Amino acid sequence: MHPWIAPLHATFKHHANAENAAAMSAYMKDRFPFFGIKAPQRRELVKEHSALYGAPALDELPAIARSAFALPQRELHQVAVDLFMKHAKKLGPADLPLVEELITTKSWWDSVDGLAIHVAGVILKKHPKEIAKWSKRWIGSSDMWLNRTAILFQARWKEDTDQALLFANIDRHVGHKDFFIRKAIGWSLRELGATDPEAVSAFVRSRKLSPLSEREAMKHL
Repeated sequence: MHPWIAPLHATFKHHANAENAAAMSAYMKDRFPFFGIKAPQRRELVKEHSALYGAPALDELPAIARSAFALPQRELHQVAVDLFMKHAKKLGPADLPLVEELITTKSWWDSVDGLAIHVAGVILKKHPKEIAKWSKRWIGSSDMWLNRTAILFQARWKEDTDQALLFANIDRHVGHKDFFIRKAIGWSLRELGATDPEAVSAFVRSRKLSPLSEREAMKHL
């Protein structure tokens, strides 16, 4: 266990709440055990931990993240995602293989979406020459969570969204049966609709989206 993670693990264990843990695990379809520490308390404990042990340096993030994800409790995975989100503006294309590794490790929407939108999306917006390479890799992957990443990484780009790329990525999986892909399609279109509602409306009219995707896409239009 990484020396920064080990005492944090002990702190989380000390603050464990069995009732919360059961509810939190159930909310995540019992995919992960939890300490039962909700996000505000988790972040406060990490803040106190960082004051005592020091905030992790950028070059420590890979080892810390892998150590956190090697442990079963979901709060530790969320700590790793939070650290990457905090440092996203300092990261570059060389960090994307690790981001991809974390997206495909113990995958569920909470970790994937943070890494896709707030880490991969931030890196790729700063390095547009990398977009085509990584988008193609993710949308063509056999891993559904990487497909979701390809659809969502532009979700906060507003007017800078590459609409042609987004629409092409959606078209690749427009008939996908999985809830999380259908939800991502609708969510990405809803986000684009905030800045270009006409484009989203036209796209939705021209495609046979799942009811979930269409409902999400048109929610505010």
